[in-house]
Amino acid sequence: MTTGLTTWPCLDPHQSRGRTPTPYELKLARTLEEIFTNDGHELADVVAGLNSRQVHTPGGEPWTEDTFRAEMHRLGA
Repeated sequence: MTTGLTTWPCLDPHQSRGRTPTPYELKLARTLEEIFTNDGHELADVVAGLNSRQVHTPGGEPWTEDTFRAEMHRLGA
């Protein structure tokens, strides 16, 4: 018997991820956290923040709202 603690399976925060994030994905995630903290949460804020920080699309182009939505869909976000 445990001492008042219930034993549950350990949950890995990345258990739904099928692979390790790429350097691009890690950079994008860090930059998005920075934008959400400093610039805002609206789509226009996010796109402007990515472009002002020169974090471009996988193809090297500046972001638009449409390309951001498409990339988030591709990444499963």
